[in-house]
Amino acid sequence: MLQRFRLVALTATIVASFASPAAAQGGKTVIGTSTATLSPATRVGDLIFVSGQLGGRDSTIQGQTTNALNSIKTILEGAGTSMANVAKCTVFLVDIKDFQGMNQSYAAAFPKEPPARSTVIVAALVVATGKVEIECIASAK
Repeated sequence: MLQRFRLVALTATIVASFASPAAAQGGKTVIGTSTATLSPATRVGDLIFVSGQLGGRDSTIQGQTTNALNSIKTILEGAGTSMANVAKCTVFLVDIKDFQGMNQSYAAAFPKEPPARSTVIVAALVVATGKVEIECIASAK
């Protein structure tokens, strides 16, 4: 539980520095803090591109999927939009056997009009204990 709180607190810290003046003019704006290699999200015009979010250290696929989607939700809300405006998700799974569990948590996050989705099976994620990573594209409006 404490690890989940830390993940949410970290995500909230990242989105605290949102800015959108350039996005209103159609330019690219980094959303949240950025490093030399990663921005949590970028806005181009009316689209928000959210980088892949990992599921934290939860041991279950359902928990990791929920954590990743909660991180996406926090980023989107900080950008002034919501999960209802997600148009496309890409889900990266390490094990095809986890598809059903991932799908249950995913369906709970998008109970009505779910976005388009691709699911890709990968050999590994950046975090050795990672089971799932999710990225998405959302409308800013």
